Amino acid sequence: MPHPSPILSEAQALRCLLDGISPLAGQERIGLDQALGRVLAETLVAENAVPAFDNSAMDGYAVACKDAAREGEIRLAVSQRITAGLPPTPLKPGTAARIFTGAPLPNGADTVVMQEDCREENGYVVLQGPLTAGKHVRRAGEDIAADRAVLERGCVLRPQEMGLAASLGRATLAVYRKARVALVVTGNELVEPGTPLGPGQLYNSNRYTLTGLLAALGCETTGYYRVPDDLGATREALAEAARNADFILTSGGVSVGEEDYVQRAIAALGALHIRRIAIKPGKPLTHGHIQGTPLLGLPGNPVSLFVTFAVFARPALFKLQGRTHLSPLTLRARATFERRNPIKRREYLRARLHRTGDSGGLEVSIYPRQGSAVLSSTVWADCLAVIPEHGTVMPGQAIEVMPFSSLLSPLG
Repeated sequence: MPHPSPILSEAQALRCLLDGISPLAGQERIGLDQALGRVLAETLVAENAVPAFDNSAMDGYAVACKDAAREGEIRLAVSQRITAGLPPTPLKPGTAARIFTGAPLPNGADTVVMQEDCREENGYVVLQGPLTAGKHVRRAGEDIAADRAVLERGCVLRPQEMGLAASLGRATLAVYRKARVALVVTGNELVEPGTPLGPGQLYNSNRYTLTGLLAALGCETTGYYRVPDDLGATREALAEAARNADFILTSGGVSVGEEDYVQRAIAALGALHIRRIAIKPGKPLTHGHIQGTPLLGLPGNPVSLFVTFAVFARPALFKLQGRTHLSPLTLRARATFERRNPIKRREYLRARLHRTGDSGGLEVSIYPRQGSAVLSSTVWADCLAVIPEHGTVMPGQAIEVMPFSSLLSPLG
């Protein structure tokens, strides 16, 4: 199969990949306690204001400012005691109400005096005037106004979104269903862990890397196909995967060698859109569709697979699951290393962030061996350092980094 020309840039490849993916149509309704990491499929609108009533932000005394308008000590009779969860009676003029945090403010009161700023004596409270209206009072609707859109469809439900939905009284939420992803791992040399290695054989690490990555992003692995280096077997596996999954991920067999069959199988079964991308590692990345099912063919080298999953599979799967924000968090950190990138490919280095001793700024170091088969580098690292095309990095230079905490999490 001839190479297309020119090779696609990372931006061109991402645009091609994402343009060919639509969010899943399927939705489900789940309990709020099951919502972490899921993608909201409805826009939540507040039916009522939050809070629904004026309430005290402190333990203290609710009073009317007009009853404490003069300078100096003021004594007011304590006419009632108001605790959270119970309705108060209107405040009698010239009195104060003992009140606790979260309790409703009684009609007639317009401020709260902290208990630390006054004292109670024989049924009276002694405080210092004059007072300011509204102090230590949470107003109705201060957090959320009624009829306001609070959470937009496509947002990821983190603990704070779950709490906010609960504050609206929502016990269940409509979410997009999880993407069902089929894995197709190619290679005659691969054997499963637990099996003795024969001559020229390798353990199948990519299967378990991908299984973990998919689970970390909230996807379901719906099928696993172990395929030898054979065109017929590859076509059969890809066709079956397309019938049963929303998305197909393949590992290996995407280059142009005589024993690489994934691109040929895609072209025979459907449409092939991408064959090569200008990044390192991961140049022979493949994208296409089979029977309408999107496919992303990742390189077989374990680091190349890891990097291309983070850069390409992650946003594709996020869009498939209905997310509206697809870009990962990036940071700037000062390099502790020198690196020259003479080629016209963006380079992703396995790297580790740390704080400098004096200023507390971020510095980034790279793993000493950056080969595409050095899987241990991904365990040592906590981020990817990005080196631009034809770029040179010198010690102390600020560069872009992509933390794993954002790349490899459904909340990132």
